[in-house]
Amino acid sequence: MKKARIERRLNVISSQIRGLRDDLRESDHQSRQLSDEADDARLRALVSETPLAEREHRQADRHAERLRRHRERSQTRIRELEQEQNDLLDRISEL
Repeated sequence: MKKARIERRLNVISSQIRGLRDDLRESDHQSRQLSDEADDARLRALVSETPLAEREHRQADRHAERLRRHRERSQTRIRELEQEQNDLLDRISEL
């Protein structure tokens, strides 16, 4: 791979990592909110013992879980991109 092509790919990877980290920060903020909402819904479901409260609790819990999975995928993708970035830096230093 030519040096110019490696440098272009490094720029793309760097941009992707920045975007994913921004997304991760936003997801962290949302995750805290959703966890609080899920906890509140759980308490309401326990106290009221109504089907509606239980359904709201399950919905809030599912939403929080989806966000947790999204965060995990973002973190995994960041690690993959960082590894690719390191590999490319090694290759460029060998040129």
